[in-house]
Order: sequence, then structure tokens, then C-alpha cells
Amino acid sequence: MIRVALLLLGLLVQMPAGWAFKPRTVVSISGDKFLINGKPTFAGRVWNGLPVEGLLPNSRMVQGVFDDLNPETVSKWRYPDTGKWDPNRNTREFVAAMPQWKKHGLLAFTINFQGGSPEGYSASQPWENNAFDADGHLRPAFADRMAQIIEKADRLGMVVILGYFYFGQDERLAGEEAVIRAVDQATRWVLERGYTNVLIEVANECNNRKYDHEIVGPNRVHELIDRVKSHQKEGRRLLVSVSFNGNTLPAEKVVECSDFVLLHGNGVRQPQRIAEMVAQVREMKSYRSKPIVFNEDDHFDFDQSDNNYLAATRAFASWGYFDFRMQGEGFDEGYQSVPVNWKISSARKRGFFELTKKIFLENNRVKSSR
Repeated sequence: MIRVALLLLGLLVQMPAGWAFKPRTVVSISGDKFLINGKPTFAGRVWNGLPVEGLLPNSRMVQGVFDDLNPETVSKWRYPDTGKWDPNRNTREFVAAMPQWKKHGLLAFTINFQGGSPEGYSASQPWENNAFDADGHLRPAFADRMAQIIEKADRLGMVVILGYFYFGQDERLAGEEAVIRAVDQATRWVLERGYTNVLIEVANECNNRKYDHEIVGPNRVHELIDRVKSHQKEGRRLLVSVSFNGNTLPAEKVVECSDFVLLHGNGVRQPQRIAEMVAQVREMKSYRSKPIVFNEDDHFDFDQSDNNYLAATRAFASWGYFDFRMQGEGFDEGYQSVPVNWKISSARKRGFFELTKKIFLENNRVKSSR
């Protein structure tokens, strides 16, 4: 009891005197649809004769609170105009770009307390981008930057898919007790601050072999999902799931206990495989009607008549854009490579956002048959 009291006191200390957040955006689920403030997203809208009501178009924007606590690697992330890395600038520019994303129909984004590889894909991760200390306590500076983003999203009517762990950084937690403490602290932080526009992704690609802690892995990660669900405030709990590697179906137990199913499209070269993955999830014994969401896919072809985005939408699954700076590309490219230009600043980004706008904002409005 004393430890819990001290923990809650620590979380409250982070809140300014007189602080009282009044949420405007409440995300919920009804069957296989997402709702915002009690109404299905994109209510009544269709695309090419198919309903898109209840979908959650999203993008992987995991570096919004990025910082590198390793002095030996922090110089890798210098901005080209200043020659310095600045975590507060990174978050400010993230927040400034969000209204333009929303204007194009983007309704959600994934962000992670341990980020993602700032190189897109990395064999090793010597940097330390980690919102948790070794004992699993939430670091105030990271929490403050995350609060800025969540609260801006709330004002815009957007949903935040908040990740806790990323492979390559989870080993900085001292042990299983620290992992559990990190889950508890992050979950209580969201609840205590009154955020109602947040979905939880306990870990990114939990079956990645680079995770050091067994409890984050595919055979036990359901324990952390249940841990998140066990925390409540005023009868409300957070909606939670976990993702697996690209082109991989989640475990039956994970599908059973998750509030929504997360899939990744990395490694899926043919759009028909995207639709096949969705169908296979729906055929699983543990599946009951709930949303299916791709929140990471590094495939594009947005100007083509068929691509992974369109295939997911046709299958009534939400799709998430993952873009990183590829070899030889400049600052304007990608949303995962640090430093990030958070604007719609490249042809690839424009392709995604224009297609999102076309599907979700420019289609005809009819009564949904779902």
C-alpha cells in the first residue's frame, strides 16, 4: 500500500498545480468498429461502394518523444540546420504538424515510449531512447512530451496508439519486475491524467527475438495485456493490444484477450496477402467481433490501383503507414528516421495522405449496411 501511494504521489507531482484535463475525445469500440465520442468514425461513408465507417486510418509516428540518453550516440541525430539534437523541438514540430495530418483524414497515429529504430531498421541499438529508467519508473521529461502530444490529439479529435516497449530498448529495464512496474506506471499515468483518446500497444512486435524479457514475448505477453486491463479509474480501463512481426498472425491467446487485433504488413509483397491475413484472423477460434488494425506497413504504391492500403480497406481493416528515410534520402523523407521532418514533406508522404483523403473524406455519404 505504501509503494502504491508513493507511486500515485509521484504521478501527481508531474501535474501542475490546479491542473485538470477535460477530455474532448473518447475512443471506444462496438463490435468491429471504432467510435469517437459514441459515434462510428466516418459515419455513413463508403469508398468504391464499400463501407469505411468504423475504420481508423493511422500512421507510425513513434519518435514523437524521442531522445537519446547515450552521450556517445546523441550526435547522430543532429538537425541539418542547427547541427544539434533537440528533443523539445522534435515534439514541438510533431504537435505543429498534427492539424495537417487530421485535415487529410488521418485519425490515429502510433507513438512509443521506447520509440522505434531511428534508422528505420537497425542491427543493433546503442542509443538509449527510453521513457523508463532501469527500475521501470516513468521519466518525467518523456512523460511531459507525451502529454503535449496526447492533449493536442484530444483537441483535434484524434486517437493515440500508445506503445510501451520496443525491442532493442527493453533490455535497459533491469528485469521482469521493472517491466511490470513500467506497465503499471504508464497505464496509471494515462488513467490518472484523464486521457480518453488513447489505445495501448503493450509492445511492438512481441515475437521479435531481440526482446530480452520473456514476459514481453509471444508466450507471455497476454499477462501484460491483462495487467493493463486490470487498472481502472472511475470504472474506466484502457483498450489494449500488442503487435507481432510483419506477415505474422498473433497467437490465439493474444487475440482472445486483446480489445482489438494488431497486424503488421512488413514483408507482405502482394496486397492479396493483406486480405488473407485479415480473413485468417477472423477464422481463428479465439476471435470475436473486434477491430483489426494494421499499424505498421512499409509498402507504398499509393498511385496504383492495388496496394496494401487498399487491400486492407477492402477487407474492412484499418491500415497504418510506416515510412523511414532510405539510403541516400534527405531530411524531408520518412517519419521514423531521426531527426524527423513531421510535415507532409515528400512525394511518398503526399501519396499516403492524398489517398487517405480520397478514401475517407471525399467519398459519397450513404447509410452504412454494416
